[in-house]
Amino acid sequence: MFLLPAMMTLAGCKSGVTNFSGDNSFQFLEKQCSFGPRNPGSEGYKSCRNYLIETLDNFADTVFTQPFQVTVDKDTFDLVNIIGRFQQESNHHTLLGAHWDTRPLADRDPNPELRQDPILGANDGASGVAVLLELARLFHESPPPIAVTIVFFDGEDLGKEGEPKSYAKGSSYFADNLPFSKPENGIILDMVGDIDLNISIERNSYRQNPELVKALWKQAETLRLPAFKNWLGYAVYDDHVPLWEKAQIPAVDIIDFEYPNRSANFWHTHQDVPANCSPRSLWQVGTLLTHYIYNLETND
Repeated sequence: MFLLPAMMTLAGCKSGVTNFSGDNSFQFLEKQCSFGPRNPGSEGYKSCRNYLIETLDNFADTVFTQPFQVTVDKDTFDLVNIIGRFQQESNHHTLLGAHWDTRPLADRDPNPELRQDPILGANDGASGVAVLLELARLFHESPPPIAVTIVFFDGEDLGKEGEPKSYAKGSSYFADNLPFSKPENGIILDMVGDIDLNISIERNSYRQNPELVKALWKQAETLRLPAFKNWLGYAVYDDHVPLWEKAQIPAVDIIDFEYPNRSANFWHTHQDVPANCSPRSLWQVGTLLTHYIYNLETND
């Protein structure tokens, strides 16, 4: 079992914590989608890459990229993780991450004729990044009490159905090639914009870092964020898994895999569009992370 470091603890919710804007976050989501699908090699991918680097550079203390290559079915892709850092002088350090690429094919779409076309990825891709961009803006205005690194991972959605380890290319490369000292823990956001948001506890997250899971879900209850459900859900192979398996970063995944609910799923279909996402959903996730980060107490 891996616990939160003894010298970095979560205090009770303090007053005066900066407010997270779901509307601002949703604008970041819409902006990413305005470039079209962001699957590696596409024009939308290139435009969004430049936008994310430029936007993060406006907020973070330090921004740099981590380029790498992957080969999928004999096609080689030039990919890049985008990294922004805040308060690097602190002795305590957490990582916040989300993937910024989108699925190159709609392999779950109900229309077989559209399954080879790339998806827009409003929820699966843009939503986690949108929350982290708004957090980056808040960190710029009000520096966090610890070091925070935001990583936009590339190549998460290049995998093959039924082969979990063919996904999460960017986090795997990052974990194999850490560009700085290992953070004490990590939180990954994926598919957090669902208009019908219900976030249960992802099973791999609970195995990797049960204490952080308990702290987050307890704070969600305190903040009365109804999207967070205090029960175990699916086990998902996402960017948090290679962070732990390859670099021993005990990371958790905040994800709503039922998009929008148990009776319908827009995951990897052409229904993954902004109209099926919600500013309030982004607000709930962003509010939890804002309170989590700003309520951390350290004794250096």
